[in-house]
Amino acid sequence: MNNLEKQILDSVSLDEPWGLVESFATFKREHPTDVNRGMDEIVSRLRRHGVEVTVHEPSLYLSLPGQARVEADGKTFRAKPPAYSVDASNGVTGELVYVGAYHNAMITDMFEQKVDTTQELADRVRGKIVISEGFASPGLVSQFEEIGAIGVIGINPGVDIHWGICTSIWGTPDLDDLPRKPKIAAAAVNKDDGAALVAIAEKGGSVTLFTEMEEGWFTSKLPEVFIKGTEEPEKYVFLHGHLDSWDVGVGDNATGDASMLEIARVLWENRGSLKRSVRICWWPGHSTGRYAGSTWFSDNFALDLEQNAVSQVNCDSPGCRWATEFINLCRMSETEDFLAEVIGEVAGKTMEGERPHRAGDYSFNNIGISSYLMLSSTMPDVLREEKGYYTVGGCGGNIAWHTENDTLEIADKDILLRDIKVYLLAVLRNANAEILPFDWRATAKEFAQTVAEYQAKAGDRFDLSASKEAVDALASTLDSFYAGIKSGKIDRATANTVIQDLARILVPINFTRVNRFSHDPALTIPPLPSIAAAADLDDFDENTLGFAKTQLVRGQNRLISALRQAQRHVELLAG
Repeated sequence: MNNLEKQILDSVSLDEPWGLVESFATFKREHPTDVNRGMDEIVSRLRRHGVEVTVHEPSLYLSLPGQARVEADGKTFRAKPPAYSVDASNGVTGELVYVGAYHNAMITDMFEQKVDTTQELADRVRGKIVISEGFASPGLVSQFEEIGAIGVIGINPGVDIHWGICTSIWGTPDLDDLPRKPKIAAAAVNKDDGAALVAIAEKGGSVTLFTEMEEGWFTSKLPEVFIKGTEEPEKYVFLHGHLDSWDVGVGDNATGDASMLEIARVLWENRGSLKRSVRICWWPGHSTGRYAGSTWFSDNFALDLEQNAVSQVNCDSPGCRWATEFINLCRMSETEDFLAEVIGEVAGKTMEGERPHRAGDYSFNNIGISSYLMLSSTMPDVLREEKGYYTVGGCGGNIAWHTENDTLEIADKDILLRDIKVYLLAVLRNANAEILPFDWRATAKEFAQTVAEYQAKAGDRFDLSASKEAVDALASTLDSFYAGIKSGKIDRATANTVIQDLARILVPINFTRVNRFSHDPALTIPPLPSIAAAADLDDFDENTLGFAKTQLVRGQNRLISALRQAQRHVELLAG
């Protein structure tokens, strides 16, 4: 850590961020009116420190859950509806069918499908209400809606019920998205009530499911701070996180909002020391619009982001109690070494990175931006096991996530201070790096491993050797490129242009299926998705295998074209 970095990190104080955490712990931030109140406080605190703020006011399509319950056998069971459930204020009555599943142990698939859809299953659930283990998420709800269920009840894994969202549509729907909007009622119950309802289902009983929902267009405030750099002011590191929460949402995400507030304050005071700019945004519509705020920004500033964003950094759930480790940390491969060094210097911890999930306001993959961080620190696995905690999607692993229990006690002052400094150094060092600190050789290595794994699963049923050759050719070109940077043969401006432009080509091919400037569903995207079917050929019989092979031919064409484009780009600009 150089002297400037140390000086700037030493200026971090908990006075302003902890004051915000304490304030946010006193009011819910679910309805847009309350979210706007929180946004106003962010703006007020920033302006009190002289920070210039722009406040956008997008119109977002949101789904706001109200009350829910399940009635059966003369009893009423407490429930919560997920955002984007249909309104069933008058109740939906049907025979209850239990479809056994499991709670995924990994965050990467905690919201995915839990059972295989078969004709037998479709015959069982058509016209009935399904109850199954899991959060009331897109993977659970959509699969049963598709085969004719009239309602879905998710059994949460503990004593509490977690809020969530059940649409797979990313952000405000467009005309192409609307057919995927959920059309059935959904709710979640806790583990004990779920067991009681399963017993009713096994006796052939019926239930009535009630869900109260408010849905429509809401004007939502969205503050933006743009701190101009002194050498390349048009280029920027993009830091962001959501402000709306379930209930008071201290660990998810008042602590994140407070972290960005302090980073904005510190960097504004030290703006004369920034080479590139830093852009910071607080999102509405994360919880009730499936990342509607960040998607609106991605859509409306897409061409500027494409031209100028050198990276995007998501700030969600830092500073939570017991979150001593940096494991399961989202990062794209090219950013791994850079981020690991930052965490080692600030926290003295070894980072364990993983592929970014299709979640967490990663609304910019379609543009192609190198990305790191989503959730930050978390508690050790051994501590989670000791406490009997199951996998959740935030709060540092605390199962208060998305419940009324996510209160002030979930935040930890010392951990928050450390995590603010981790985010601050990552942003500062990225903004001031002479050469953008992203190593595309690591991404090429990831691609080679992915192709090899897919080929091993495909066997002799499909040949991916052309993909391997294209990856190898790009890797060789990248070796020469980085050697040229090290020797001084390639100048700084050229190197940075190439490193940024490679993201525009290689991030979409690794993280998206749809066209650029559109948004994939909020479901897991496998590595190199255009050829991912190669890993699933065992699922096809002799009548359908040809369709899968046809998809793979087209997908391999897309992949190789992108790899060749990246290779040509490097050679043309830096050859």
